[in-house]
Amino acid sequence: MFEEAQLYSPVTHNEDGEVTVHLSRDHPGAEDRAYRARRNEIAALALAWQPGTPVPEVRYTDEEQEVWRTVCRELAPKHERLAIGEFLEAKERLRLPMAGVPSLDLVSDRLRPLTGFRYAPAAGLVALREFYGSLSDRLFHSTQYVRHAAMPLYTPEPDIIHEVIGHGHLLATPTFSELHRLTGEATHRLRDEENLRFLSRVFWFTVEFGVVVEDGELKAYGAGILSSYGEIDEFRSMEHRPLDLAEMGTADYDITRYQPMLYRAESLDEVREVVGGFFASCTDESIAELWERGAVAAA
Repeated sequence: MFEEAQLYSPVTHNEDGEVTVHLSRDHPGAEDRAYRARRNEIAALALAWQPGTPVPEVRYTDEEQEVWRTVCRELAPKHERLAIGEFLEAKERLRLPMAGVPSLDLVSDRLRPLTGFRYAPAAGLVALREFYGSLSDRLFHSTQYVRHAAMPLYTPEPDIIHEVIGHGHLLATPTFSELHRLTGEATHRLRDEENLRFLSRVFWFTVEFGVVVEDGELKAYGAGILSSYGEIDEFRSMEHRPLDLAEMGTADYDITRYQPMLYRAESLDEVREVVGGFFASCTDESIAELWERGAVAAA
């Protein structure tokens, strides 16, 4: 399996306080010095942030604002056709600006009255236990940078477009705000790091890349699909399998390309019962049994 920590751009800072975001060689912005400096600048703001204080304001450039507008414009008609109803209702309730990148505080201000969730800035990838554990307190760690302008409809890592357009709208829904929260509760129950990875894979194949039959049509509910201009057009043609916790929790995936295999629920009730039930009740002992089931099935 591709480890997310290896592929998402790691962030370091030296004794002089200099912050560096390390982009991979094939990253769209790898050879763009201005973009790299901008990533370092935005990451430094997040690292300097203290809980309880306003999220540092990023003054987005005209180019960054245009990337946001392009993605919003291209995704809007696709959402109407391919997203689940709860997601569309959340878009109406949140009414996030399409003309420019919203601040994380603005997103938080609109989310809190609906589901109590709020955002905190992240410089880059957040450790699994911290990221998922914070969800129990209705806190979502989000990057603030914008993907490279040369490829506005694709990002190899989760930028603010993914974090807000994808997760932000899910966090405004009754079903998926609760699934996020239950993931946090589950994280606190798990002591074994491999079992936490199992949980993260279930989250990946559902909250990030889940699909469901709604009103007789296959619709997307995963944040990764709903924030990806390209992937949202492709998910119906991928291989679809029924929800299977043991299989999802032990399956490999590659974050650098469209997901070729998706797990399909036959209704939102099935998502709530199977996925929500797992997050609500899983323990190290119950996941150990699922590991064994997954190993037997793969043999």
